[in-house]
Amino acid sequence: MKILIVTPSWIGDTVAAQLLFMRLRAKYPDARIDALAPPWVAAVLSAMPEVDGEVIDNPFGHGALRLRERWALGRQLKARGYDAAYVLPNSLKSALIPFFAGIPKRVGFTGESRYGLINVRHTLDKTALPLQVERYAVLAEEPHQPLPRPLPSPRLKLDAAATADTLQSLALSASPAPVVFCPGAEFGPAKRWPEQHYAALARQLAAQGIPVWLLGSKKDAPVGEEIVRLSDGSARNLCGVTGLDQALHLIASARHVVTNDSGLMHVAAALDVPLTALFGSSSPGYTPPLSDKAKIISLKLECSPCFMRECPLGHLNCLNHITPEQVGATVAP
Repeated sequence: MKILIVTPSWIGDTVAAQLLFMRLRAKYPDARIDALAPPWVAAVLSAMPEVDGEVIDNPFGHGALRLRERWALGRQLKARGYDAAYVLPNSLKSALIPFFAGIPKRVGFTGESRYGLINVRHTLDKTALPLQVERYAVLAEEPHQPLPRPLPSPRLKLDAAATADTLQSLALSASPAPVVFCPGAEFGPAKRWPEQHYAALARQLAAQGIPVWLLGSKKDAPVGEEIVRLSDGSARNLCGVTGLDQALHLIASARHVVTNDSGLMHVAAALDVPLTALFGSSSPGYTPPLSDKAKIISLKLECSPCFMRECPLGHLNCLNHITPEQVGATVAP
């Protein structure tokens, strides 16, 4: 049996999708499972033992229809002879390629009125399935069937030699083990703990002889530089310096991760690294870090979660009022 999974475009959602990979591997142990994924999440998929096939480049970004190119890719995939496709994003566009590939079984939520494109349609019950991981995992079942429980947590696996090579290539040492900060949040500033708080915590840790590494994308590099400046050089800014594959190895080397609600938060949880997750405008009730080593700090103010990209009240008290001392008390020694 050959299975194609059309993955989400976000790092955190891709980590959550591992639950579907796990369930399909359990149901079809001899199946070949390929993933159609944007290049920026491929490193996460490569760290999933359940993905034993190919990670195929999905070149279509957010909002780009490019119907002719999707048709061409679908026709290329037709030659692979997939038996089933599982389409995790709910958009109409994401369901086009498996349809063009002529894959006979195309599974997903109805989403944007995808009748015909998705021919094994699930209807989302948000009350019964409050967590993102549950919503992906249930796609392995027949429509209207309950989700078997308990569910495992996502778990990524890395090669120790590759971790050592990553550290060497960046002239980094994991002794003493660092604390990693993930100060970015792709969604917007309402999910970012303030730079001055990160800087204050970096100074506290540096005074204890603990290295601090900042990880994130190129977009997060200015935030990282500001933290370095405010902390008087107590942190090393690696935002935009590493690819996601290297970031996974650096997170795996950490004694603790302090992170906003972001994709790297889910990566740290899936690598089973102790972490402190800071929630402001978003809710841990939907996408919590799934690890018994995770500590969640959320002030649960009356105005949050608002799920806005920027604070609609202009004060961001949900994150500003989480103090460096409060976070520092959770960091593993």
